[in-house]
Amino acid sequence: MKEISKYSRLAMYLEKLYDRLNEDFFSGELERPVITIQSTARAYGHYTLYDAWSVKGEGYRELNIGAGTLDRPIENVLATLLHEMCHQYNDVVLNVQDCSRGGTYHNKLFQKTAETHGLTVRKTEKYGYSRTEPSDVLLEWILNHNIQEIQLYRNDLPMVPVVIPGGETAGTTVHTGNKNGSRRYCCPMCGMIVRATRVVHVICGDCGMDLVEG
Repeated sequence: MKEISKYSRLAMYLEKLYDRLNEDFFSGELERPVITIQSTARAYGHYTLYDAWSVKGEGYRELNIGAGTLDRPIENVLATLLHEMCHQYNDVVLNVQDCSRGGTYHNKLFQKTAETHGLTVRKTEKYGYSRTEPSDVLLEWILNHNIQEIQLYRNDLPMVPVVIPGGETAGTTVHTGNKNGSRRYCCPMCGMIVRATRVVHVICGDCGMDLVEG
């Protein structure tokens, strides 16, 4: 198998991993969203609760994997992918809300789905059942399928613990400097953008979501 060291191959590889996980952990019930690889979400991953993409009028959700987090062991990258797939499962199959407090607090509905779909879950006081890791079932699945490590990743700045609505709370990119003196904040639901000259806490008036910097 060729190394995953080119962007085009990486994108296809993540789609194949999604399809395999969908078949084996979700009985093929999920429709593959548009899988993106970007760092603007400032987290290991995120899933949108709206159709962020359209093809000939047909809408698709977005599932993002943080480009700067792909240097982790493949089991951790897959755990992030599976984490976001659990959000998708709760959204489109069970039709339940698995996050509250502006999309930051992962509730027991998320915990139940995650623990029955290949993940172990740890509760944090502020963000609920948000910390997920690969379970023994997922680790065995990786070994049985000879899943390949990823060699390509983005060189982002250091990570510190932060949460993004609808995303995994393991980490976020923190910009220690800004060349143009401005900061960009984006609503993870509707995409509204706000710029500021300092660190601010902004809430989208339409969606009620905390804007994230990136």
